[in-house]
Amino acid sequence: QVQLVESGGGLVQAGDSLRLSCAASGRTFSVSAMGWFRQAPGKEREFVAAISWTGGTTYYADSVKGRFTISRHNAKNTVYLQMNSLEPLDTAVYYCAADRRYSNLFRSSEYDYWGQGTQVTVSS
Repeated sequence: QVQLVESGGGLVQAGDSLRLSCAASGRTFSVSAMGWFRQAPGKEREFVAAISWTGGTTYYADSVKGRFTISRHNAKNTVYLQMNSLEPLDTAVYYCAADRRYSNLFRSSEYDYWGQGTQVTVSS
């Protein structure tokens, strides 16, 4: 099992920045990639960004390209999501997820482990 704990969410104004963290523990050697997803009220969970655990290859949703940056610190078993130029449409609960197979990282169903989520609210 892999346990994931997110932190760093909060209430900010449009144009501000936030950095989310996701600390992994347990059988982290089984993880091949990590991802961030978000879910706004009344909407489906959507892909935000992902990163391979070893090579560092990154993937982004079109809606966040150029504004969000995903990174990892392998020694700390931690993944980060730096969010700049935040917009009200970015308001959602943000979830960290771990994938063992490095499959379709854009699909939430491919991930094996999930964190509890952290709320990000962007006011206009």
